[in-house]
Amino acid sequence: MPHHPAGMSRRAVTRAAAVTGLAALFGVTAATGSARAATQVGPRTFDVSVSSAALGRSAPVRLILPSDFATQTARTYPVLYLLHGAHDDYTSWTRETDIVAFTEGRELIVAMPDAGPTGIPSVWRGGPDYETFQLQEVPAMLARDYRASGVRAVAGVSTGGYGAMAHAARHPGAFKAAASYSGILDTTAIGVPPLVDAIVARENLTPDSLWGNPILDALVWRDFNPRARATGLRGTPLYVSQGSGVTGGGVGDWLPQALESLLWPSAHLFTNALALLGIPVTAHYYAGGGHSWAYWKAEFAASWPMLAGALGVPE
Repeated sequence: MPHHPAGMSRRAVTRAAAVTGLAALFGVTAATGSARAATQVGPRTFDVSVSSAALGRSAPVRLILPSDFATQTARTYPVLYLLHGAHDDYTSWTRETDIVAFTEGRELIVAMPDAGPTGIPSVWRGGPDYETFQLQEVPAMLARDYRASGVRAVAGVSTGGYGAMAHAARHPGAFKAAASYSGILDTTAIGVPPLVDAIVARENLTPDSLWGNPILDALVWRDFNPRARATGLRGTPLYVSQGSGVTGGGVGDWLPQALESLLWPSAHLFTNALALLGIPVTAHYYAGGGHSWAYWKAEFAASWPMLAGALGVPE
């Protein structure tokens, strides 16, 4: 009978063995290619560098692996994709939320892929293709190297909320569920094109480098607009949340509230379009609020039963 160190429970010993197994596993595979070069940043958390033809460079993906990943070597796992917002990066969900602890024991893979400095995971005009990176290259890597199944759900904040709905709408059936928290859901709504241009310009990029000019290239903007592509969401469980910001009488930092107010009509136009198409959506519109994690964490928790059901994991 194996000897357990004094004071350690059987569960603690099992968990320690699993962590050791994960570390050993990734220590062995790190040298086998850039797609499997992983840096361990926590007991279940790894940063993986993916060589991407779509981006023309290697890009990072943060992974949270299942608790039993090292011991259940014949098992495959569903994947929850979490997308970051503008002027942030792939570490935001682990930095701003308790997603690591939250998913303990739920036996799924959480993938947080890079979306560039603007956080707009789209096909850039003559530039990087974050859509292909997130929808083809990352899933292929996860299936090949991390035993990911074909069951996927996606959620995102801000421009990541845009990505969640745009990905699901432009690629029907790619995800079993999609959730947006304060996302940009109608890119042609009043005030939104200047906002998108400002997000791009803040990263010292030419605004036209995304989808071109909003007027001269209106068809391109429409092609990447979640509202215009809403028919592709039929059959996909959806969750949309949005605050009214300053119009709701909120107090605090005015800028996040003003930004939330600017996106309020965009979200309504999107959910109204879904209603006209007869596509169900769980929409949570709340008074006040700001464009910040203080609200997004609660909205993720509210959407979790839908995401869990789609992924087939415990609530």
